[in-house]
Amino acid sequence: MTHAHQMGFRALADPTRRGILHLLAERDMTIAEVAENFQMTRAAVKKHLTILKEGDLISIQTIGRTRVNAINPDGLRQISDWFSYFDAFWDEHLSVLKTEIEKDTT
Repeated sequence: MTHAHQMGFRALADPTRRGILHLLAERDMTIAEVAENFQMTRAAVKKHLTILKEGDLISIQTIGRTRVNAINPDGLRQISDWFSYFDAFWDEHLSVLKTEIEKDTT
């Protein structure tokens, strides 16, 4: 597992950060706009956004004095691809197990 994957999983481990990703999936937002949706300080929201950025799950663009947060589709795709690999791994192994069990019962 790469460092980027580790950071991405760390970012996804927290329910608040997953909530932030749901918000950003709807539209790009400033820190203040994200903070309006949570019972926490802007500083706490900024810390969550920083962790999401370190996990490559969002991008942060500075426009004038405003920082706009947006979903990073490539970062999310890498996490999804990693999970998909293990989905296929378990599907194959469970299929083999099922075949072996069915042999024993017939």
